[in-house]
Amino acid sequence: MMKSLRKKPWNRVDQPVYSIASKAGGQANMNICSYVTPVSMKPKQFIVAIYKNTLTLELVRKNPEFILQYLTRDQHRLITLLGKKSGYSIDKIQRLKNKVESFNDFVVLKDCLAYVHLKAVAWLDGGDHWCALCNVIAYKNIQEAVPLTLDYLRDKKIISA
Repeated sequence: MMKSLRKKPWNRVDQPVYSIASKAGGQANMNICSYVTPVSMKPKQFIVAIYKNTLTLELVRKNPEFILQYLTRDQHRLITLLGKKSGYSIDKIQRLKNKVESFNDFVVLKDCLAYVHLKAVAWLDGGDHWCALCNVIAYKNIQEAVPLTLDYLRDKKIISA
């Protein structure tokens, strides 16, 4: 049997891996996000699913503006920090101090593909995630590079799903 036929349907098509940069009340955080879908062209909107019980969700609920960071393949080493550690336990921004810069008053990762400044305007309970319908406020392309994807993380054995 072909390798792709053994996968669950939602894992057969490769997906990009993003990071969310959030802030509220003098606190900032970043996490990994792979459930992101553009849903409208005019106005440009996305649905972004944010894990429940995370500092990122808490911050985005307090301040509905955040940055969606398009990660590059070269940033795959950040997955353990951004996706497998809790912002409640460690200061991720402090640990990233040499890898960050500022965009629209948010601390963001240097060397991303692009940044999209979003504002959550509606919420839907999505099981283990909250899904935010977001309007695009601004965006910036940073560089040409190979995007980070879930298949690449699986191949590197960083994730197993």
